[in-house]
Amino acid sequence: MNTVFLYLLLLFSNAPALEAHDFHVSKCLMEYDAEAQSLQMSMHIFLDDLELALEQQGHDDLFLCTPREAVEAEHHLEAYLREHFKLIVNGKPQDYKFWGKEISDDLSAVWCYMELENLEKLESLQLTYRVLFDTYRDQKNLASIVLPGQEPGMLFFQVGDETKGI
Repeated sequence: MNTVFLYLLLLFSNAPALEAHDFHVSKCLMEYDAEAQSLQMSMHIFLDDLELALEQQGHDDLFLCTPREAVEAEHHLEAYLREHFKLIVNGKPQDYKFWGKEISDDLSAVWCYMELENLEKLESLQLTYRVLFDTYRDQKNLASIVLPGQEPGMLFFQVGDETKGI
């Protein structure tokens, strides 16, 4: 069976998350809304992996998505995403808005919400998606992209292959 298919099956199923997982995967759902002129993004990252990545950057004891969350936790998370998740749209680097985060239903991951506003049209997209690549050599990242009038597309990222375009 195709490896990418197996990852997709694991990512998009409603099966309960494993407490300790042997695979390292994140996913980002991206949808361009022509009427709102925005690219809306939702990224799913396992909390334990994200906490470790932030610790490796010197940010200990953030306690993301808990009542004990450090005051500066969201700031460090946003900075991490800006460093590891970058967009070039229509040939120009873009600075997206970070709207915030919330814990996943199964409490094992965090959903991060971002948006690229005032985007009249989306003709081309280059995405660099290196989230957790510095932490895990076997990390895989998937971006699901929905554009008006087109079939949804999927981009697959791994260490050494971290930038792709449509």
